[in-house]
Amino acid sequence: MMEAGELLGMSERQFRRYRERFEEEGEAGLVDRRLGKPSPKRIAAAEVDGMLELYRTVYRGWNVKHFHEHGVSDHKFAWGYTWTKTQLHAAGLVERAKRRGAHRRKRERKPCEGMMLHQDGSRHGWLAGQAPLDLIVTMDDATSTIYSAFLVEEEGTVSTFCGLLEVLVAHGLPCALYTDRGSHYFYTDKAGEAVDKDRRTQVGRALDRLGVEHIPAYSPEARGRSERMFGTLQDRLVKELAHAGLRDIETANRWIREVYLPRHNARFAKPAALPETAFVAADAELLSETLCIEEQRVVGRDNTVAYEGLKLQLPESRMRAHYVKARVKVREYPDGSLAVLHGPRCLCRYDQAGREIAAPTRSSLAACSTPSRRGLETPASAARTARRPALTASRHEAKDQPRVGTKKRASRSNKETELGAALL
Repeated sequence: MMEAGELLGMSERQFRRYRERFEEEGEAGLVDRRLGKPSPKRIAAAEVDGMLELYRTVYRGWNVKHFHEHGVSDHKFAWGYTWTKTQLHAAGLVERAKRRGAHRRKRERKPCEGMMLHQDGSRHGWLAGQAPLDLIVTMDDATSTIYSAFLVEEEGTVSTFCGLLEVLVAHGLPCALYTDRGSHYFYTDKAGEAVDKDRRTQVGRALDRLGVEHIPAYSPEARGRSERMFGTLQDRLVKELAHAGLRDIETANRWIREVYLPRHNARFAKPAALPETAFVAADAELLSETLCIEEQRVVGRDNTVAYEGLKLQLPESRMRAHYVKARVKVREYPDGSLAVLHGPRCLCRYDQAGREIAAPTRSSLAACSTPSRRGLETPASAARTARRPALTASRHEAKDQPRVGTKKRASRSNKETELGAALL
């Protein structure tokens, strides 16, 4: 019996029980007595029905993993993911996954944070009952951490600068930025061909000035990491926004930034291969003055600058009589405000409507020299102070005009002065 139990993978005592049951009942005695009896760990039918009803009414269309995570955190599910998936399959509420395609080797991640960022936009019906919007996402290649995500009506240069400014101010300058070949990222002469790196867009100009390499992607598979991330967001974020009852862009963006992104990164972010960071700290003011639209203009004869249908009036300056026909730069910032610069100096700042919002220089700034051209303000002369008495004057302040020496010298007399007096 010891040898037989060892061959069957059971103890001698268990084999002895089987032998006694076989002698008493025959082959029927060898049947497992647990068959036909409910398991003591079996979940009650009412609880199963409650779970299925919760999926039908509140979480309809969610994938099983997403539903199970919310069930554990919000509804105190004590059941495993596999059991939950089996019940949903059996009830016909979730379709079984299709067989995967051929295996493809994916590109290895960068070894540390900040070596390469991905930025892309996805147009989708993110808010229930609203028109499709663009979700602009900026994520790290090494960890898949989403640093910035927000909704806009249309992807473009301004949305790109908004995302970059948010990330670069918080983390610093990355080594490279990886994007598609959208017209706001690159110039492309013909669709499908290589980008023209000699002709830079506003985004290309700003990245070149900051020293960040701009890498174009030539296929969706090339940026597969960000494409897979958008697949996750389109599945989860849409349902999360609807579950939270959000309908307007401003509230949704604040909720995404403060609530969703921390949870998403905690769930999907990967640790980097190296603990070092490749981000380089940068001045926030420098970033704001670089990550903006910048165009050249010529000042009109009335000291105004034409920009996008606006007439930006330049204020009077003590530095220069006027700026007629001067070449200036107009900067449009992501928040819609404007600024006119002459060289590195800001002449004036304006709001979105073209109204002046800030003086270019301090009122206490004095001119370098007395103005010699018309139109410049003459600085007020300083009040004259009382004249100090001469060192040879008496101890008390002298009232008469002080003079050097003790004796008064006679005035010089010569022939020239006498002749001049005679003529007069």
